[in-house]
Amino acid sequence: MNLIIDIGNNSAKFFLFSGAQMILHTRREKNYRELLQEWNAQYGIERAIVSTVINLTDEDRGAIEELGCPILWFSNQTPMPIGIKYSTPHTLGCDRLAAAIGAMGEAPARNLLVIDAGSAITIDLVDKEGNFRCGNIAPGVKMRLRALHEFTARLPLVNKEGDTPTLGYDTETAIRSGVIRGICHEIDGYINEIREIYGDVFVFLTGGDEKTLINNIKNRIFADKFLVAKGLNKILSYYEIK
Repeated sequence: MNLIIDIGNNSAKFFLFSGAQMILHTRREKNYRELLQEWNAQYGIERAIVSTVINLTDEDRGAIEELGCPILWFSNQTPMPIGIKYSTPHTLGCDRLAAAIGAMGEAPARNLLVIDAGSAITIDLVDKEGNFRCGNIAPGVKMRLRALHEFTARLPLVNKEGDTPTLGYDTETAIRSGVIRGICHEIDGYINEIREIYGDVFVFLTGGDEKTLINNIKNRIFADKFLVAKGLNKILSYYEIK
């Protein structure tokens, strides 16, 4: 069994793969040790990959290392099945690389636009030869909602859940629609522009706000909330082969 650990700013996501097949997944904010011991005892973890955007505490790192299996601590220096044409590869986020590799596995030999809608929104281009070429980074849904509240005197902090009319009928819906529909218009604009340059482009949407955005995007788009996990699993298998 392959254990995939994807640690973000607020929580950690855990996945078990048997080959390319996902068996289990869950999310934790703490108490990694109990979960990992349970999974190891029940399924027998043979190897693991850890991708983290934060510095782990000694306790959390110890809980992972206690598994007693080979562990790959993923970074942008790790050998992986993708070419990198980005001019500053040392600054390229591991989550962006993993999502790109996950997308390549789902739609091989195609031009891909990979959109990851999390705390930030990344829009990345992978060419059909398997090269990560370029991409953009923009504020995510929650960041935009919070910015409108914190950088103005009177606008309230609005929850992302709720009605999103074309134009808002009160301040709450005006803010929510402005943020969510605005992001969707951005995404549609990127898709249209990239297709003018590259022709046929297969578009993936992943990340925590995938469900919030998908219904307001006009272009045909494939949603896969496990794209990063699938990519990390492929990286783990590729690293062992190499």
